[in-house]
Amino acid sequence: MDSLPNSLNPNKRLKEEFVSNLTGSSMLEIAALSTLIPIVILVRHSIGFNRIVDPVTIDIKRKKNDDAKDCSTSWSDYMATLFMDFILIVLPILVFFTVLAEWTYILVILLTLLLILCAVAKRLSSYSPPREGGLLSLRENISSYRVATMMITCLCILAVDFRIFPRRYAKTETYGTSWMDLGVGSFVVANALVSRQARNISSMKWKSAIQSTAPLIILGFVRLLTTAGVDYQVHVGEYGMHWNFFFTLAAISALTSIVNVPPQYCGILGSLVLVGYQYCLLNGLNLYLLSNNRGTDLISQNKEGVYSILGYWGMYLLGVQLGNFLFFGNHSSATMRSNEWARIRASILSFLFWSLTVFLDSYVERVSRRMCNLAYVTMVLAINLQVLAILMLSDFIPGSKSSVLEAACNRNLLATFLLANVLTGLVNLSVDTLFVSSITSLSILILYAFILSFTIGLVDYNGIRLKFW
Repeated sequence: MDSLPNSLNPNKRLKEEFVSNLTGSSMLEIAALSTLIPIVILVRHSIGFNRIVDPVTIDIKRKKNDDAKDCSTSWSDYMATLFMDFILIVLPILVFFTVLAEWTYILVILLTLLLILCAVAKRLSSYSPPREGGLLSLRENISSYRVATMMITCLCILAVDFRIFPRRYAKTETYGTSWMDLGVGSFVVANALVSRQARNISSMKWKSAIQSTAPLIILGFVRLLTTAGVDYQVHVGEYGMHWNFFFTLAAISALTSIVNVPPQYCGILGSLVLVGYQYCLLNGLNLYLLSNNRGTDLISQNKEGVYSILGYWGMYLLGVQLGNFLFFGNHSSATMRSNEWARIRASILSFLFWSLTVFLDSYVERVSRRMCNLAYVTMVLAINLQVLAILMLSDFIPGSKSSVLEAACNRNLLATFLLANVLTGLVNLSVDTLFVSSITSLSILILYAFILSFTIGLVDYNGIRLKFW
């Protein structure tokens, strides 16, 4: 049904068509982008800070003082450093996904050379023995990886509504690989790698499990009601008519609580789930999920979201075992493995998952984010491990291992995502994103990224940590 004339979103159908029937880009370009982003972060770390503001020191002080504001850091120093982080991390990523999208491969080469130059210059100017890749370094690299995932997601969810954002980066309709296809999968993997299960922490009781799942369900219904209330554009082929990202996360949390296995066996269970699900897809389930026909029952109306739970759950289980293997072993988070140990194995595993993805895509079934099939799962794991492995090269690069913006975002990851969703909705309801010029589009995106970054920075500077459960 067309939007009503007095709708808050009169171009709803045009916006939905704008993100429909897309086929994505190549795996090589996705791999190049996955190399570009962590290199940008490492370049920022190697350059150092504009003022003497160490986010790691601030974090340690706040933990001792119950997340209180760090009075030893002046407002001007903090804001100057935050601004440098925005200029050297957020702004380049935004430009790479828009006006410089055709220069991806050249940018990878140039930034790699710049990173090497920065590392060499730092070592020659003030030589100091390379710092060992210990516990602190590994923790910082994991935090950088999680924040990078969040930053990219927050930037892309608005950029995709503008014509300046390449259509090949937007989510694919059925089969194919695209940059935005990685969003929900990367969220699942990022959570799994450092989850309670991966850290060998005893499983939650039913009461705690319900407390952790309930907020996600509430957020899912809030998103459903708000999008319907303002007639916001929703691509039905993504999750279904009523389903959304938060319901998928809630379902994974519930399944993990019900079927609880030790982390060293999660990979086996996850593999069985994924292989069984892929078998069903090849025997007719894929035709059903990709069909435009929908029944009147809730499952049929939300078939993509409901059935893809199996794929995401299998992905989560594999992520749990990978996190346990790479970071924690048979111990708790207090005795994490070394950065070097994890880096070598993450690199090897990334290569193996990439090889498996190419094989599955060629001979079993093409990558499909819509169904979350086996090839999609292996691709998401390959890319996330690739990003992690590159960030773990920080031991060879003099400079900080984190930044103020990363630290601020890391302490409020979910709040950052929710704020990004609110701002994205406001922009879409107040600006005709399909018909603005490229200059206007880029200006809006820069302003959006600036507001998001500095809001999270201000919250963090004042020692506020937004805990939802």
